Amino acid sequence: MHDNNITALRAQMIAAQPHLGTIENIDKWWLLGTSGCHLCDIAEQIITQFKAVQPITYQHVDIADFDEALMMKFATSIPVILTPFKRLNYPFSVMDLQQLLMNS
Repeated sequence: MHDNNITALRAQMIAAQPHLGTIENIDKWWLLGTSGCHLCDIAEQIITQFKAVQPITYQHVDIADFDEALMMKFATSIPVILTPFKRLNYPFSVMDLQQLLMNS
């Protein structure tokens, strides 16, 4: 199922950071976080573990590179994974990522 809110959100992010809209990044999962975020580091470790068993690709996206309005949409919920169709807020596990992959 396609979520129009996710589509609109990803479009806003692409407008702010055009490289996210390139052929290399448009279909990737995006891991939203920022430097100095301990939970973001843990989330990246979980994705790395998941990649050992599932061939996903992801792009790290630093919310500090967005304008304040867009950054504030995520400031209290990072780390966040955005697929082309779904949003998954932390906390999440490898099993949650499996569910996300199966339902995408």
